[in-house]
Amino acid sequence: MAALPPRSSRRRPRRGSLERPVSGRLYRGTWLLVGIPLLAAAFSVHKPNPLPTPQPALPAAFDTFGAVALASDLARLYPDRVPGTVGAAGAAQWVRDQLAPYGLHVSPDRFSAELPGIGKRALVNQVVTVPGRSPDEIAVLAHRDDDGTGPGANNNGSGIAALIQLARSYGSAAGARAVTPQHTLVFVATDGGAFGSAGARHFTKTHAGNVVAAFSLDSLASHGPPRIVLAGEEPRIASAPFVETASQRVLEQAGRRPARASALWQLVDLAFPFTLDEQGPLLARGIPALTLTSGAERPPSAFTDSPQQMDRVRLGELGRATQQLLLWLDAGAELAPGTARYVYFGPRILPGWAIELVLLAALLPFLVCAVDLFARCRRRHIRLLPALRSYRSRLGFWIWTTLVFVLFALIGIWPGAPSVPLPLAASPATNWPVLGLLALAALSLVGWLVARPRLAPTRPVTATEELAGATAALLALAIVALLVVATNPFALIFLLPSLHAWLWLANVRSHPVWTRLAVLSAGFLGPLLLLSSLALRYHLGLDTPWYLGELAAAGYVKLSAVVIAVGWLAAAGQMSALTVRRYAPYPDARERAPRGPLREAVRRSVLTVRAARKQHTRERRAIQG
Repeated sequence: MAALPPRSSRRRPRRGSLERPVSGRLYRGTWLLVGIPLLAAAFSVHKPNPLPTPQPALPAAFDTFGAVALASDLARLYPDRVPGTVGAAGAAQWVRDQLAPYGLHVSPDRFSAELPGIGKRALVNQVVTVPGRSPDEIAVLAHRDDDGTGPGANNNGSGIAALIQLARSYGSAAGARAVTPQHTLVFVATDGGAFGSAGARHFTKTHAGNVVAAFSLDSLASHGPPRIVLAGEEPRIASAPFVETASQRVLEQAGRRPARASALWQLVDLAFPFTLDEQGPLLARGIPALTLTSGAERPPSAFTDSPQQMDRVRLGELGRATQQLLLWLDAGAELAPGTARYVYFGPRILPGWAIELVLLAALLPFLVCAVDLFARCRRRHIRLLPALRSYRSRLGFWIWTTLVFVLFALIGIWPGAPSVPLPLAASPATNWPVLGLLALAALSLVGWLVARPRLAPTRPVTATEELAGATAALLALAIVALLVVATNPFALIFLLPSLHAWLWLANVRSHPVWTRLAVLSAGFLGPLLLLSSLALRYHLGLDTPWYLGELAAAGYVKLSAVVIAVGWLAAAGQMSALTVRRYAPYPDARERAPRGPLREAVRRSVLTVRAARKQHTRERRAIQG
């Protein structure tokens, strides 16, 4: 049996030493403070109540066979309803013909919009208004168009058929209203719904301030379970009583509660607001809205969207549910006003303020330990300026790459598209020009070649310099975290893994490379969560990074998010260099390589301009004196 090494050689490094600069005791102690927000969140979980039962009740008179016939007829007569085409005009006339015999006047609301993939087109929303006792409006929407790849019987002939049936129940062949609603009801057959919800966006502009509640009907005849889509284009969703009322109506008619995104995906939707459905633009305007459907997150393909493949039973169930939902909203829409932030856990909800409080508390251990590490470096007189300059060089490289990407979008090298959720019908990876990608790669390489001489190690790096590099990156991550808190605290779920994992890279500096790589990899779980959400829910697969790139090029990803991503990428680069032992502090003047002719010319030009400015300032002061 081999002899054990001496006890002194097996002793754990002392706390606060270069081998253990991050205090585990401080880190664990700070986590105890997170228990208070967790306790508050636990007591805030509650079960929402639906709106009260309306009196008198409107009988369920949804004609399932009529709805199936309408959807089949629309798909057979006008299979290609791409906005601006002859088929789209024919479909609009068809909708008008279905409603005219019931005394319902269809008002065309014409507008033009830039549509992803097809350019600027003339569109028309068809609006049927049923006056009520109150001028406040309840809107029912369904998009009339399709992407032209199939007959569109389910997507969205089924939604239009249900919309027509709902509107008919408030009409009469004699011209007199069979039912007078409490609120003004607005039925909208939108255009451009398959191309970024263009019709719903226009409707929110023309009816902003009037609508107190809305719901959208989309792909009601799929073979999947009934489903409610809650996500919006801002971190807010419809109020809980509204959503619970819709769930109860579906439960009554379908015998099961509608499916929703899991709690994790709901949190991702609040952190990165994104949806392909028409409730998105309404929620962005503060209108409580949701979408009822039986389809998946990704719209059905052309091969499964024929009249013969529609689920008639599901269409009838959701048709009756929407009719009853309209009745409940008409009786008490004011009892569930506005939008809110929360996450469903089964039948119960966790308020958004509680989630934000927990996320902010989870940030505290990292911030305390990062500040403590900075203080230790100051007490040891460890120079942080070279490490911060090294981070600055990496940040400059990512800023350069981002600016080139934005410039290519402005001059039209990338596929042009409006800043909306882009349709998924075309594979995002096939839309990028190869020459543009090569040019971006070449210019990014130029930027890296300029930055690399200041980042590549030219001598052995000491332990104190590596600690300074880690501290500088952690301080940069702290600033990034504060920017996230200022913009959207829910997005901390993408950042927290890197904060808490990379905090310990300084402590595992002397460990084997596999340990260091494992700690480094754990920090990438946050961005991986976002990519997984898009890849799995929308079946994008390996096209997910390209699709995110398209969203960024179109401007759907906000500038603040891009700035945060650039700061995080620079910190990730510095941490990666430390992990693989390729980190070097920014060299001082004695260690730098001599300037080349180009850099020397730029330096002289800058110095000349500065000298001229100083001389001009002195002369102006002399004249004034």
